[in-house]
Amino acid sequence: MRTGLLVQKIGMTRRFDESGQHVPVTVLKMENVQVVSQRTEVTDGYNAVQMGWGTAKVKNVSKGMSGHFAKAKVEPKRKLTEFRVNADGLVDVGAEFSANHFVVGQFVDVCGTTIGKGFAGGMKRHGFSGLRASHGVSINHRSLGSTGQCQDPGKVFKGKKMAGHMGGVRVTTQNLKVVAVDDERGLILIRGSVPGANGGFVRITDAVKKTRPDEAPYPAGLKTNDAPVEDKAPVEEVALEKEASVEKTPAEIEAEAPGEDDADATADGKEEKE
Repeated sequence: MRTGLLVQKIGMTRRFDESGQHVPVTVLKMENVQVVSQRTEVTDGYNAVQMGWGTAKVKNVSKGMSGHFAKAKVEPKRKLTEFRVNADGLVDVGAEFSANHFVVGQFVDVCGTTIGKGFAGGMKRHGFSGLRASHGVSINHRSLGSTGQCQDPGKVFKGKKMAGHMGGVRVTTQNLKVVAVDDERGLILIRGSVPGANGGFVRITDAVKKTRPDEAPYPAGLKTNDAPVEDKAPVEEVALEKEASVEKTPAEIEAEAPGEDDADATADGKEEKE
């Protein structure tokens, strides 16, 4: 089991596939998602990765959390969460995740907090049909109807669907398909709707009811800072090139060229030897 990702819900849009069919997608954004701490079985009794999203202002961070981030040598994070992993699925502290952690076509589970609707009636909250909208009903068209039995059992059973607070609960939507991944902008596009309001945070994990594809990186998809190194020419070759490129003055050229007197002297020397 590998770690998931903490992302921010941006909103919904649509894309067109190869056949021209429009696909509704939810845009999820990553921003400076890093590992802040590790939970190991030796020290904590379980294996997990604590990651943070974005950057928080220093003035809004408590002293205790400032020390926690300083220990990990990362910037203060706006949001923190934990993901349970296997022992071989731990990621080094300070490592930054990339959107390539999930691959196109993969199925994922998305967990978030739904939008709160306040106090709602039975028709809106549970889909009740209500009472008759014509004759025989006196201003009770949207009421629940009967909620209990007679003297026996003489009570309303726990869990009865009635009016009450709607929304604002943690929900997991399973088996959503990854449509596209943009590593440069840190975007993940998922088919369908995702629980939560725009601007809220959600957790993405590998689908528990589907097999993780072989292309998915393990233990995680991370950003690398390996920059291409240019091949440097040897120092000697550079020095020779510089010397060859230096232009000589006319005086130096005349000094190096052999004169007529020197040529006559060499010719006389040869005749004497013969």
